[in-house]
Amino acid sequence: MSNKKYGMSFTTGGLFHRESVEVATLYLDLGDWSSVRDKVIAENLLQTRAMSTLKRNCREITSRLKMLNSDEIRLLIDGDSQEQAYLLWISVCRRYSFIADFSVEVLRERYLTLKTDLTHEDFDSFFNQKAEWHDELDTLTPATVSKLRQVLFKILREAGLLTTDCIINNATLSSRLLSVVGGRNSRDLSYFPIFESDLKRMTQ
Repeated sequence: MSNKKYGMSFTTGGLFHRESVEVATLYLDLGDWSSVRDKVIAENLLQTRAMSTLKRNCREITSRLKMLNSDEIRLLIDGDSQEQAYLLWISVCRRYSFIADFSVEVLRERYLTLKTDLTHEDFDSFFNQKAEWHDELDTLTPATVSKLRQVLFKILREAGLLTTDCIINNATLSSRLLSVVGGRNSRDLSYFPIFESDLKRMTQ
Protein backbone atom coordinates (compact mmCIF):
# COMPACT_ATOMS: atom_id res chain seq x y z
CA MET A 1 0.00 0.00 0.00
CA SER A 2 1.18 3.53 -0.76
CA ASN A 3 2.39 5.58 2.21
CA LYS A 4 0.79 8.70 0.74
CA LYS A 5 -2.79 8.90 1.90
CA TYR A 6 -5.41 10.56 -0.22
CA GLY A 7 -7.37 13.44 1.25
CA MET A 8 -10.96 13.05 0.11
CA SER A 9 -12.74 16.04 1.63
CA PHE A 10 -13.88 17.60 -1.66
CA THR A 11 -17.50 16.67 -1.08
CA THR A 12 -18.93 20.16 -1.22
CA GLY A 13 -19.43 22.90 -3.79
CA GLY A 14 -17.46 22.92 -7.02
CA LEU A 15 -14.71 25.14 -8.36
CA PHE A 16 -15.87 28.11 -6.21
CA HIS A 17 -14.78 30.48 -8.98
CA ARG A 18 -16.40 33.75 -7.90
CA GLU A 19 -15.94 33.04 -4.22
CA SER A 20 -12.25 32.16 -4.62
CA VAL A 21 -11.45 35.37 -6.48
CA GLU A 22 -13.22 37.36 -3.78
CA VAL A 23 -11.37 35.58 -0.98
CA ALA A 24 -8.04 35.92 -2.82
CA THR A 25 -8.64 39.67 -3.22
CA LEU A 26 -9.34 39.91 0.49
CA TYR A 27 -6.12 38.01 1.26
CA LEU A 28 -4.09 40.40 -0.88
CA ASP A 29 -5.58 43.24 1.17
CA LEU A 30 -5.23 41.69 4.62
CA GLY A 31 -2.16 39.49 4.10
CA ASP A 32 -3.23 36.91 6.67
CA TRP A 33 -5.44 33.87 6.21
CA SER A 34 -6.79 33.99 9.77
CA SER A 35 -7.93 37.56 9.26
CA VAL A 36 -9.49 36.57 5.95
CA ARG A 37 -11.42 33.75 7.60
CA ASP A 38 -12.66 36.01 10.39
CA LYS A 39 -13.91 38.67 7.95
CA VAL A 40 -15.53 36.14 5.60
CA ILE A 41 -17.44 34.56 8.48
CA ALA A 42 -18.29 37.80 10.29
CA GLU A 43 -19.75 39.40 7.15
CA ASN A 44 -20.99 36.20 5.46
CA LEU A 45 -19.10 37.19 2.32
CA LEU A 46 -19.85 33.82 0.70
CA GLN A 47 -23.57 34.51 1.11
CA THR A 48 -24.61 31.15 2.53
CA ARG A 49 -27.75 30.54 4.52
CA ALA A 50 -26.25 28.36 7.23
CA MET A 51 -23.24 29.18 9.38
CA SER A 52 -22.01 25.60 9.10
CA THR A 53 -22.00 25.87 5.29
CA LEU A 54 -20.23 29.22 5.46
CA LYS A 55 -17.45 27.83 7.65
CA ARG A 56 -17.11 24.66 5.56
CA ASN A 57 -16.93 26.54 2.27
CA CYS A 58 -14.52 29.11 3.68
CA ARG A 59 -12.25 26.34 4.95
CA GLU A 60 -12.37 24.56 1.59
CA ILE A 61 -11.67 27.69 -0.45
CA THR A 62 -8.79 28.89 1.70
CA SER A 63 -7.20 25.43 1.77
CA ARG A 64 -7.07 25.53 -2.04
CA LEU A 65 -5.89 29.14 -2.31
CA LYS A 66 -3.03 28.37 0.07
CA MET A 67 -1.69 26.10 -2.67
CA LEU A 68 -1.00 29.18 -4.85
CA ASN A 69 2.02 31.44 -4.51
CA SER A 70 1.83 35.23 -4.48
CA ASP A 71 2.28 35.61 -8.25
CA GLU A 72 -0.45 33.06 -8.89
CA ILE A 73 -2.76 34.81 -6.43
CA ARG A 74 -2.25 38.09 -8.29
CA LEU A 75 -3.01 36.47 -11.65
CA LEU A 76 -6.07 34.85 -10.12
CA ILE A 77 -7.32 38.32 -9.23
CA ASP A 78 -6.26 40.16 -12.39
CA GLY A 79 -6.57 37.40 -15.01
CA ASP A 80 -9.45 36.73 -17.35
CA SER A 81 -12.14 34.21 -16.51
CA GLN A 82 -10.41 31.25 -18.17
CA GLU A 83 -7.04 32.00 -16.56
CA GLN A 84 -8.81 32.17 -13.22
CA ALA A 85 -10.55 28.84 -13.82
CA TYR A 86 -7.32 27.12 -14.84
CA LEU A 87 -5.49 28.47 -11.78
CA LEU A 88 -8.27 27.22 -9.54
CA TRP A 89 -8.05 23.82 -11.23
CA ILE A 90 -4.31 23.76 -10.48
CA SER A 91 -5.01 24.68 -6.86
CA VAL A 92 -7.50 21.81 -6.59
CA CYS A 93 -4.98 19.35 -8.02
CA ARG A 94 -2.27 20.56 -5.64
CA ARG A 95 -4.68 20.31 -2.73
CA TYR A 96 -5.95 16.82 -3.57
CA SER A 97 -3.44 14.29 -4.89
CA PHE A 98 -6.32 11.98 -5.80
CA ILE A 99 -7.63 14.58 -8.25
CA ALA A 100 -4.10 15.31 -9.48
CA ASP A 101 -3.53 11.63 -10.22
CA PHE A 102 -6.93 11.38 -11.90
CA SER A 103 -6.19 14.38 -14.10
CA VAL A 104 -2.86 12.93 -15.25
CA GLU A 105 -3.73 9.24 -15.46
CA VAL A 106 -7.28 9.48 -16.78
CA LEU A 107 -8.28 12.92 -18.06
CA ARG A 108 -5.06 13.77 -19.90
CA GLU A 109 -4.30 10.19 -20.91
CA ARG A 110 -7.69 9.79 -22.55
CA TYR A 111 -7.22 13.05 -24.41
CA LEU A 112 -3.75 12.09 -25.63
CA THR A 113 -5.03 8.75 -26.92
CA LEU A 114 -7.86 10.53 -28.77
CA LYS A 115 -10.59 9.24 -26.45
CA THR A 116 -12.40 12.51 -26.10
CA ASP A 117 -15.13 11.51 -23.66
CA LEU A 118 -14.90 11.11 -19.90
CA THR A 119 -17.47 8.88 -18.21
CA HIS A 120 -18.51 7.99 -14.71
CA GLU A 121 -17.18 4.52 -15.44
CA ASP A 122 -13.74 6.03 -15.98
CA PHE A 123 -13.92 7.53 -12.50
CA ASP A 124 -15.17 4.31 -10.94
CA SER A 125 -12.43 2.27 -12.59
CA PHE A 126 -9.77 4.69 -11.41
CA PHE A 127 -11.21 4.76 -7.89
CA ASN A 128 -11.33 0.97 -7.63
CA GLN A 129 -7.78 0.69 -8.93
CA LYS A 130 -6.49 3.16 -6.34
CA ALA A 131 -8.52 1.51 -3.58
CA GLU A 132 -6.30 -1.56 -3.93
CA TRP A 133 -3.39 0.54 -2.66
CA HIS A 134 -5.16 3.07 -0.45
CA ASP A 135 -7.05 1.66 2.50
CA GLU A 136 -8.59 5.07 3.20
CA LEU A 137 -10.67 4.70 0.03
CA ASP A 138 -12.16 1.43 1.24
CA THR A 139 -13.72 3.21 4.21
CA LEU A 140 -15.85 5.47 2.01
CA THR A 141 -19.52 4.60 1.57
CA PRO A 142 -21.00 4.23 -1.94
CA ALA A 143 -22.98 7.43 -1.33
CA THR A 144 -19.79 9.35 -0.52
CA VAL A 145 -18.00 7.98 -3.60
CA SER A 146 -20.96 9.03 -5.73
CA LYS A 147 -20.80 12.52 -4.23
CA LEU A 148 -17.06 12.77 -4.83
CA ARG A 149 -17.56 11.77 -8.46
CA GLN A 150 -20.37 14.31 -8.87
CA VAL A 151 -18.30 17.15 -7.40
CA LEU A 152 -15.20 16.28 -9.45
CA PHE A 153 -17.14 16.29 -12.71
CA LYS A 154 -18.73 19.59 -11.69
CA ILE A 155 -15.28 21.08 -11.03
CA LEU A 156 -14.06 19.87 -14.42
CA ARG A 157 -17.03 21.48 -16.18
CA GLU A 158 -16.67 24.75 -14.28
CA ALA A 159 -12.94 24.82 -15.08
CA GLY A 160 -13.78 24.57 -18.78
CA LEU A 161 -12.11 21.17 -19.16
CA LEU A 162 -15.28 19.17 -19.73
CA THR A 163 -18.47 19.95 -21.62
CA THR A 164 -21.95 19.29 -20.27
CA ASP A 165 -21.95 16.20 -22.50
CA CYS A 166 -18.75 14.99 -20.82
CA ILE A 167 -16.51 15.68 -23.82
CA ILE A 168 -12.96 16.69 -22.89
CA ASN A 169 -12.03 20.24 -23.88
CA ASN A 170 -8.55 21.02 -25.11
CA ALA A 171 -6.85 23.43 -22.71
CA THR A 172 -5.42 26.63 -24.14
CA LEU A 173 -3.01 28.13 -21.63
CA SER A 174 -2.17 31.80 -21.93
CA SER A 175 1.41 33.06 -21.95
CA ARG A 176 0.75 34.81 -18.62
CA LEU A 177 -0.43 31.59 -17.03
CA LEU A 178 2.48 29.62 -18.43
CA SER A 179 5.02 32.17 -17.20
CA VAL A 180 3.58 32.15 -13.70
CA VAL A 181 2.95 28.42 -13.34
CA GLY A 182 5.35 26.72 -15.75
CA GLY A 183 8.52 27.64 -13.89
CA ARG A 184 7.33 26.24 -10.57
CA ASN A 185 6.52 22.64 -11.38
CA SER A 186 6.12 21.13 -14.81
CA ARG A 187 3.73 18.56 -13.33
CA ASP A 188 1.18 21.35 -12.96
CA LEU A 189 0.89 21.52 -16.74
CA SER A 190 0.18 17.80 -16.94
CA TYR A 191 -3.10 18.39 -15.12
CA PHE A 192 -4.51 19.71 -18.39
CA PRO A 193 -5.74 17.87 -21.50
CA ILE A 194 -3.19 19.18 -23.95
CA PHE A 195 -0.75 17.74 -26.48
CA GLU A 196 2.97 18.24 -25.89
CA SER A 197 3.30 19.82 -29.35
CA ASP A 198 0.64 22.40 -28.47
CA LEU A 199 2.31 23.08 -25.14
CA LYS A 200 5.67 23.67 -26.82
CA ARG A 201 4.03 26.03 -29.27
CA MET A 202 2.44 28.01 -26.45
CA THR A 203 5.75 28.35 -24.62
CA GLN A 204 7.70 29.62 -27.62
